[in-house]
Amino acid sequence: MGGVGARKLRELSAADSLKRLASAQYGRIVYSRRGLPIIRPVNHIVEEDVVVVRAHLGASLLRGDGQVVAYEADSFDEHTRQGWSVIVTGVARVVMDPEQVQRYETLLDPWINLPMDHVIRIETEVVTGLELIDEAG
Repeated sequence: MGGVGARKLRELSAADSLKRLASAQYGRIVYSRRGLPIIRPVNHIVEEDVVVVRAHLGASLLRGDGQVVAYEADSFDEHTRQGWSVIVTGVARVVMDPEQVQRYETLLDPWINLPMDHVIRIETEVVTGLELIDEAG
């Protein structure tokens, strides 16, 4: 293993998981289209226990308001082989309130050059997080 010591997984609390998720610049949203999983990278913000992303009009995620989705973000150091992964599962809803939409549009700057027509809030139901640490830690 090239001098890297043994590792173990440590479960993170929901609060610590959400803090780590908030520190990540981007993650991956997982949703279903025709019964098959679709995964897309996207940037986000976290407010308390809600994850907020923006999407363009053609996004198949928007084909059903109230769809159950998963959202994952992680951070790993390939040299130390330490890091963490957080997954939240919940219901995705399109934000309709114009004031909230404007606020989120200000807070979330998309990374791609497409018009982002919708703001989506993921109301978390399940939060899980794991940290890969030194065996001695």
